[in-house]
Amino acid sequence: MTKGFFNVPQPHNEPVLNYGPGSAERAALKAALEAARSKQIDIPMYIGGKEVTTDRKLEIRPPHDHQHLLATFSEGDAGHVTAAIDAALAAQTSWEELAWEQRAAIFLKAADLIAGPYRAEINAATMLGQSKNAYQAEIDAACELIDFLRFNVYYMSQIYQQQPTIAGQGIWNRLEQRPLEGFVFALTPFNFTAIAGNLPSSAALMGNVVVWKPAYPQIYAANVIMKIFKEAGVPDGVINLIYVDGPVAGEVIFNHSDFAGIHFTGSTKVFQQIWQTIGTNIHKYKTYPRIVGETGGKDFVLIHPSANVEVAGVALVRGAFEYQGQKCSAASRAYIPQSLWPAIKEKVQRDVATIKVGPVEDFGNFVNAVITEASFDKLAKYIDAAKNDSNVEVVTGGNYDKSKGWFIEPTILKVNDPYYVTMSEELFGPVLTVYIYDDQDFDQVVDIVDKTSIYALTGAIIAQDRYAIADVTHRLRNAAGNFYINDKPTGAVVGQQPFGGARGSGTNDKAGSMINLLRWVSPRTLKETFDPPKDYRYPFLG
Repeated sequence: MTKGFFNVPQPHNEPVLNYGPGSAERAALKAALEAARSKQIDIPMYIGGKEVTTDRKLEIRPPHDHQHLLATFSEGDAGHVTAAIDAALAAQTSWEELAWEQRAAIFLKAADLIAGPYRAEINAATMLGQSKNAYQAEIDAACELIDFLRFNVYYMSQIYQQQPTIAGQGIWNRLEQRPLEGFVFALTPFNFTAIAGNLPSSAALMGNVVVWKPAYPQIYAANVIMKIFKEAGVPDGVINLIYVDGPVAGEVIFNHSDFAGIHFTGSTKVFQQIWQTIGTNIHKYKTYPRIVGETGGKDFVLIHPSANVEVAGVALVRGAFEYQGQKCSAASRAYIPQSLWPAIKEKVQRDVATIKVGPVEDFGNFVNAVITEASFDKLAKYIDAAKNDSNVEVVTGGNYDKSKGWFIEPTILKVNDPYYVTMSEELFGPVLTVYIYDDQDFDQVVDIVDKTSIYALTGAIIAQDRYAIADVTHRLRNAAGNFYINDKPTGAVVGQQPFGGARGSGTNDKAGSMINLLRWVSPRTLKETFDPPKDYRYPFLG
């Protein structure tokens, strides 16, 4: 419902705390980490407001310390998926008819809870469950999720303000933004707590009811998000949190007549399979489902001969190795001119040599563990193949160790073939592949960047030459949904750089923007005539 209108001022981005030595936030986070590690919890599903447990318990262990048991969670089955759908549909009418400012108040309260009493807890959960260092967790679990919640309320108010013209005396035209008819399935990824919170809450904010299935490695932090949503006042059944194997959930959800949409972040392959399944089952649904997804990336940094070496080096190291490269936006391939390569190589080798790798509890570690053993094994396989290839030079790293945690050294590979496998396939780890080109071949390299990968998520140009910047910005306009000039290709901020890509990277519906929220409403136009005609005849008939 869109009852009334209240002005919502544009929010400001949540300040990022620095967690420096002696700071209050550092002490609070250390205490939260110690408290979390000191106990083992059992995490329930949340269906219709009830905590649901099963006899099938799966374990949660820190990726950087897989010998420590943090928690167990109850894995559900098809019956729990059906129960979650039923609970959502039972809550639908009351939630849909609640005035929009009441829904807004709930999620604004959730943002304030994260900014205040839950900040250390949600950051600690992200650090322990997903092996994110303190600063990366602060940006993700606290600040970005707070920003999603506050900015989405602001964008929602703008959407409801948009009304058609009156068109003339005696006619009143109105536009009503209805939630979708049915339930929304939120399928969230293993790497970002903010995304896990945003995908279900953005759809719910617009009056929809949601079945939320997080990736298993994210459940530890998802449980904290759900606690916050409940304390903020999200009614029972509006967001239902289940832990079920993907194919089991899909079999129930994508065959249900009330399936109205999916909000997804994950792999391109899985998203394509989901899209195909929805297409096959399209005749079963009451409405055409909304399909919104952000998927993979093979993100590039293109360095022009005019580039500043220091800027280029930092963009590569931060872009590739922050959060172990486990960002859809992480720098994964770079193109460097021969004239600058010696200086850039020296810069990145010098910087990487100072990077400490280890557990998140030690705040001196810049790089931590990759999230899963499957990720570790995949990356190790690519690294071994590169080390055994005479056409590949290992510039930094190349080592790995899983005895304590899933640790991969920050690795830079130099290749002779711009289409080498690690230049084109998504690795999702701390591995950067560079191709060195002759300066005079820059024009051809731009074309290579554009056609090497199926993805089009993020990319960057590092250059001082404004003509080169303008040319590349235009020519690579379809190669990246988020494009950066003289910066790393990561770190999109809600309200500043709406995030999303096209091609094999998703539907580009820009999370953290009005564009995304418009996908979760179905507009209805109303025309009211105050003095309708009483005779069918038009004047021309006279």
